[in-house]
Order: sequence, then C-alpha cells, then structure tokens
Amino acid sequence: MSVCSKSRVMLLIIAATAALLMLSTSALGQCSMCRAALAGSNNALFIRNFNIGVLVLLVPPVTIFCSIFVVLKRYRAADQEGQSELSGVENSSNDCKPKTRDS
Repeated sequence: MSVCSKSRVMLLIIAATAALLMLSTSALGQCSMCRAALAGSNNALFIRNFNIGVLVLLVPPVTIFCSIFVVLKRYRAADQEGQSELSGVENSSNDCKPKTRDS
C-alpha cells in the first residue's frame, strides 16, 4: 500500500469519525449506575460538575494512548528510513501522482 493511499484512508477515517461525533446526540459522560444515582438528586449544579469531572478523568488515559501511538509511529518512520538508507532506495516525492503509460 503506497503512502498516498495510506494517507487517503487515514483522512477518510478521521473525516468519518468527525462527522459521527458532530451528528451524534449529546451523551452524558457517566455510566448508567452513576446516572441512576444522580437521577434522584435535584441539585443541577452538582450533576453538571459530576459530568465534567467524569470527562476530566478521561483525559489521562487518552493522553497516554495518544502518546504511545505517536512514539510507535515515530519509531516506525525511523525504522523505515533506516531500511531505505541501507538498501539505497530513496523515497520519491511523486508517490501520489497517477501513473501514466509512459512511465
């Protein structure tokens, strides 16, 4: 799979995810047990702050996952660069151009 097609697939996945997130209904950031426990409370400020707290607790795992993903991606890119230097093959900047009969 060429670099160009990989980037197109990744762009499509990102666009689909963004569209899904924009079109979805608003969801509460809590489990059904927490929602049931808070349903009996009449304090709207407490419920709002609880939802925000749940979303804040989501930040560290997402950050860790993204950091691992970035490190692995950089490691893979460095590994591929090292292999291309060993084999004497240079990456062409024309990977995304369509092939013609002449070439």
